Amino acid sequence: MDKFSSLATKFEEIRDYTRVERIGAHSHIRGLGLNDLLEPKEVSQGMVGQLQARKAAGIIVQMIREGRIAGRAVLIAGQPGTGKTALAMGMAQALGSETPFTKIAGSELFSLELSKTEALNQAFRRSIGVRMKEEVEIIEGEVVEIQVDRQVGSGPAAGKKTGKIILKTTDMETVYELGNKMIESLARESVSAGDVISIDKSTGKVTKLGHSFSKSRDYDAMGSTSRIVQCPEGEIQKMKQVVHQVTLHEIDVINSRQQGFLALFSGDTGEIKNEIREQIDERITDWIEQGKAELVPGVLFIDEVHMLDIECFAFLSRALESEMAPILVMATNRGFTRIRGTNYRAPHGIPIDLLDRLLIIATKPYSEKELKQIIQIRCEEEDVNLTDDALSLLTTIGMETSLRYAMYTITSAALICAKRRSMQVETEDIKKSYSLFVDAKRSTQFLHEYQREYLFNEVDDEEGGMGRRSTSKSPLDPSKEEFHSVSEVPTSMDVSS
Repeated sequence: MDKFSSLATKFEEIRDYTRVERIGAHSHIRGLGLNDLLEPKEVSQGMVGQLQARKAAGIIVQMIREGRIAGRAVLIAGQPGTGKTALAMGMAQALGSETPFTKIAGSELFSLELSKTEALNQAFRRSIGVRMKEEVEIIEGEVVEIQVDRQVGSGPAAGKKTGKIILKTTDMETVYELGNKMIESLARESVSAGDVISIDKSTGKVTKLGHSFSKSRDYDAMGSTSRIVQCPEGEIQKMKQVVHQVTLHEIDVINSRQQGFLALFSGDTGEIKNEIREQIDERITDWIEQGKAELVPGVLFIDEVHMLDIECFAFLSRALESEMAPILVMATNRGFTRIRGTNYRAPHGIPIDLLDRLLIIATKPYSEKELKQIIQIRCEEEDVNLTDDALSLLTTIGMETSLRYAMYTITSAALICAKRRSMQVETEDIKKSYSLFVDAKRSTQFLHEYQREYLFNEVDDEEGGMGRRSTSKSPLDPSKEEFHSVSEVPTSMDVSS
């Protein structure tokens, strides 16, 4: 598979790392909560309510799996706090880890060192996977014995390790000589007698498949990740088809930088020339026709899509018509607003020609029962124990303020509860947190009451409407009598005279 496949193999090895799991705003989402008939359950996989929206998202996921919606776009529109981002995360979980999923915000495109269209192009390419197939020769068998010897003496070979390994299958048994690097690889994988291993002859990579079933009684204690496998059958050396999956953006970076795949970890990908992308697309098209590769269209999720300007919308309209385009999922909480970069108003701040191409999924506000179920799920995720009265009070607060405020109150009330050394959050803890942290409505009311004390106030005293000019000026307002206009300030000549 020449240069691309070898670099893809190296990248697959380096990308195998341990992830750090944290509790996030949507860490409780495990999927869309649908059954086999794509019918939504009331509460399932962390999703609550939004039955119509979840069913529509499930149909989109099914179309993505069958490859029928490549180059299409979906818009999730609804009020703030109605689960738009949770719906997109549920789609990502339902598609699985093999489907590329890229999440960006519309505002972050303006803070990158790249141009807006280049940043969007890289996000598009990051959302398309290429599954490459390769025939490799491997050595696979059960380890019978490992012998390691160290050279002694004062010559140049002193200190080097040599040894041999005996591998067997159900049909044969073979002895292999080991060099210094192979001994280090076996030691790194903690290979011992009774393990079933696989060795790639081209790269020398050692993979421990598990413990042999015949030797399982010899292991007194094994971890949860230990596997018991059967002894391989047939010959020890065999040809095996290996599948590597990388994204188009990774291939672009590998072929546009001198340091190759290491540029992916430096973070400085920079602008990539269109000529390189065109050559890569031609090569991948040839591989697909030859059956050596397979295209995996993923999902690009753009939150706050109303923050994009008219140039970005024009690019999206053209990019969706490309053969190698992912499924575009966008989310917005805006109504009729101005299209950024123009003086025209449009629904959701999106041009009409692009809005006409979108499949729109609408989300609705949660009911009190659904809000209570969401709070219960979040309490389980954050390991917080609430009493029934505290849960009812927090649900009422969420209905009067917002779902996000209720979510944040869970953590703060838990800290207040821990301070008084209690194991269960009660209504007093919720009330204490409610008094310490104000919500948006109370903050706005406070501003209306004490608007004269703030600097540069622009709220009308009589009507109290936001955005109106105030008749009462700030103590430092230049229109006060003690301030002079520019024309009244004496010049330097007047002062000298």
